[in-house]
Amino acid sequence: MNLNIDYQTLAKITEGKLTGQGVLNKLTTDSRKVEKGIAFWVLKGQKYDGHTFVAQALKQGASLVVSHTFVKDAPACLVVKDTLKALQALAKYHREQNDIKVASITGSNGKSTTKQMLLALLSYKGHTRANLGNLNNQIGVPLSLLEITSEDKFGVFELGASHKGDIDEIASLALPDVAVLTNIAPAHLEFFKTLQGVFETKTEILKYIKKGGTLVYNLDDEYLKRLKDTYDKKSLSYGFNQNADLQILDKEVFAFKYKSKIYESNLTLQRHNKLNAAAASLAAISLGLTPQEVLLALTQYKPMALRLEEKTKHGVKFILDCYNANPLSMQNALNILALEKGEKAVVLGDMRELGEQSVKYHQELAKQILDLKIKKVFLVGPLMKEAYKIIAQEPSVMVKYVVETKDIVEPLRKELKNISVVLVKASNSLNFESIFKEI
Repeated sequence: MNLNIDYQTLAKITEGKLTGQGVLNKLTTDSRKVEKGIAFWVLKGQKYDGHTFVAQALKQGASLVVSHTFVKDAPACLVVKDTLKALQALAKYHREQNDIKVASITGSNGKSTTKQMLLALLSYKGHTRANLGNLNNQIGVPLSLLEITSEDKFGVFELGASHKGDIDEIASLALPDVAVLTNIAPAHLEFFKTLQGVFETKTEILKYIKKGGTLVYNLDDEYLKRLKDTYDKKSLSYGFNQNADLQILDKEVFAFKYKSKIYESNLTLQRHNKLNAAAASLAAISLGLTPQEVLLALTQYKPMALRLEEKTKHGVKFILDCYNANPLSMQNALNILALEKGEKAVVLGDMRELGEQSVKYHQELAKQILDLKIKKVFLVGPLMKEAYKIIAQEPSVMVKYVVETKDIVEPLRKELKNISVVLVKASNSLNFESIFKEI
């Protein structure tokens, strides 16, 4: 981060009251990362109030404190009404000051993988900035945008949402030249209530596409295909649907048809990842790459850790997918497991934030497991009890159920000698990666 913004300009951008002078080059919202000359930007969340750590930040050499209240001992202090809104205003200003083409990606599933694929594609053409890890929310997106430098030709920013209005808030900062919509699926239904609510939230991005920009969307998706008739600006569709602008071909390797020509890679992908690759390819083409360049650059794509990552331990193949868990991603992972040979097992954790439909989706998951004839099942979390009730009725299946992640390690270890491959999947909050470490 190298912002080079004088404090007076910063005060205008954030509509704050300033004491002191200087130049803002780097900021942090984490007091532990404050060093001499770095600004400490105070944020107040549900668990922590950054104001508690102001004294620590000053001791470590903070040159500026951005706060809700005046800090007497600070070398310089900027008092703003809302520090998060001020951070977002600065991020939007910084994005607009840089000559960069931005792609923003949202949807229920596949955002991070599509982001990584598009990062690989655009990096072939020029220096590309992307948000790291899961920095895709109201705080993470502005912090990611502030990392943009004059060297960056492209930016790829994933936008996440768990409440209505979330995409509206962060898409207004990213101002994408290309907006990618991956799919609409049951995720965060506790807050969205319905799939229509998910659709309405994800499509909040449409009004922030820059003039002359492009919408890229999944024509196979039951909700997103509505955009073909309702969105009246520039758009391109992808999918297995033969009417898609970029049609994915039914081959083992990733191949597609675009403008009547067929393009084929040497990359073997599962169906869901072919959709992610198609989304990234079409977005890259929208930003100036040729289809031939797309296929060449795709070879540089590296899968993300803990996203269907394959590892071997004790002679057993583990498929680790410990970042996200909702009904569609569970179904995709189970379908991948079904293609494996040998004795299969699953270690699955709660699908959270499904609201009133939580029982239904966990029961449906149990039926999917039984339909695939998986004989060894390990379930973790209070919500998975609904799946356990159904699976436990099948005498041919060995099923273990616990509430805490740490308690599943020993039961799984005892069965490893009878297992060839095991799928380990849950939301990040269940710390399922610890299972592989401790097994």
